[in-house]
Amino acid sequence: MSKSKFALFILLPLVLLQGCATAVITGAATGASLAHDRRTTGSVIDDQGIEFKAASAIFRNKAIYNQSHVNVTSYNGTVLLTGEALTEQLKQQIYDLVRTIPKVRTIYNELIIAAPSALPSRSSDTWITSKVKTKITAAEDLDPFFIKVVTEHGIVYLMGIVTRSEAQRTVHIVSNSAGVQRVVKIFEYAD
Repeated sequence: MSKSKFALFILLPLVLLQGCATAVITGAATGASLAHDRRTTGSVIDDQGIEFKAASAIFRNKAIYNQSHVNVTSYNGTVLLTGEALTEQLKQQIYDLVRTIPKVRTIYNELIIAAPSALPSRSSDTWITSKVKTKITAAEDLDPFFIKVVTEHGIVYLMGIVTRSEAQRTVHIVSNSAGVQRVVKIFEYAD
């Protein structure tokens, strides 16, 4: 066997295994978060499917897509719609589109009637979400894996499966965070 074939024979498995390391690490991180989630693995997968199907349906409907900015968040089959729609009729069309998606149990339609928001407004919301998640993570009596945080127009929406004391503690932390205009609880209670 020539030296180049031998080198290829030796190096090829090493190159192929590099991808495996990334897959193993990513799989382990996903597995750890799934193992720590109060939802079943099936519910987590269903939620991802709901979000993907809703975003895809909105994108395919150009009349809706061009006149709105919609965020779809699903947690245990409960869907939160945030963002802006130009008209009340458009807001209703978005709701009607999402409610046809399988596995959707409840929809909170928090879309506001306005022109689609600009990037600076969205950046401010992202900053608030990051700050709130950091505070929740730093709290000794709260587990950040149990709480999903969504911010739109300074309003913080809290989703998750929590105990009543976890909900109360979370709302207290979020309410005392700079930039937060209002807190909306969309929790399911474990107790």
